This record gives sequence, structure tokens and C-alpha cells, in this order.
Amino acid sequence: MSIDAATVAKIARLARLKVPEEEQARLAGELSGILSWIEQLNEVDTANVEPLASVSDVTLPMRPDAITDGGIAARVLANAPGGAVYLDPADPNAGGFFTVPKVVE
Repeated sequence: MSIDAATVAKIARLARLKVPEEEQARLAGELSGILSWIEQLNEVDTANVEPLASVSDVTLPMRPDAITDGGIAARVLANAPGGAVYLDPADPNAGGFFTVPKVVE
């Protein structure tokens, strides 16, 4: 596939790029070279090549996918501007609720 200067001008207009006329012929040659290289890549037989998820063979460490409350309920409820109500006053980490002042009568 070959690209001419008129096509470069059209692409530049669509991309809203200002490309001077004197550079359009040079860019047409470069773009034609890139497209020619892509056509060469399409000729490579990749039928027996397994797809890769990554180029490196490194497995990232992952934490278990488990739902937790974080174990810091007391620290979170300590930030409650209106105070907090604990489910079990003897164990602040057992959970609780924020209390907020009434705003609608």
C-alpha cells in the first residue's frame, strides 16, 4: 500500500494537525514504509505460536481474594464526628455505627 502527499494532507486535516506542504511528501514515504513493513509482518506464519499474556515468565504475588472488615472498626469509628455506637461496647472491633445529627425536621 502506498500513500501519497494528498492522503497525508487528508490524514493531517482529520487529525487536526498542521503539516506543511513541503513535509507531506517525506511523511508519505515514511508512512508507506511503515505500511509495507506491516504487510511483511502479516506474511509470517504464526499458526503454531501460542499467545503470550506477558513477555516475562514472572508470576506476581497475589493476596487471597477474601472479604474482610479490615479489623480496624474502632479506628474507623473513632473518626465519627457525632460519635459512634458500638455493637458490643466491650469489644470496639466488633463493629458499630456512625451517629450523625438530624438535619431534616
